[in-house]
Amino acid sequence: MNPPAFSTCDLCDAHEKDLVSILRALPPVFRPFGGSRRFCGPVSTVRCFEDNSRVREAVESPGQGRVLVVDGGGSLRRALVGGNLAAAAARNGWAGIVVDGAVRDRGELQAAGIGVRALALMPQRSVKRGEGERDVPVLIQGVPVSPGNWLYADEDGIVVSERALL
Repeated sequence: MNPPAFSTCDLCDAHEKDLVSILRALPPVFRPFGGSRRFCGPVSTVRCFEDNSRVREAVESPGQGRVLVVDGGGSLRRALVGGNLAAAAARNGWAGIVVDGAVRDRGELQAAGIGVRALALMPQRSVKRGEGERDVPVLIQGVPVSPGNWLYADEDGIVVSERALL
């Protein structure tokens, strides 16, 4: 699935007066690990800490072009997304995944063909306790993100909007 043409720089310029109220930029700490460097879509969220049970549930459901934003609390001790979950997300129509935490299986993430951004790689997998919450407001590196917001990611960064901008 090819995203519409956009530039996060152009979006920020076009909505300069609306920064914070409509458009928010995530800090430049997220690294690209997926097969697509450019993706966008409405947001669905998961809040979890070192347990990816809710992430698995999300990517195994119909994505409908959405972007999954995972609030992993910034933990780098366990990977919340790996190759199997990225492949499931691609199969089920997710546009991308942004993880405030770690991921693993770099080669498999790239092969899945969807956008994946995270803080770092970590080979250790998550625990499975069935914990976490889906589709709740989250704070990603200090930036509020809510289900239904729109996320745009490209080579220059990631921005989140209250509404679709394209």
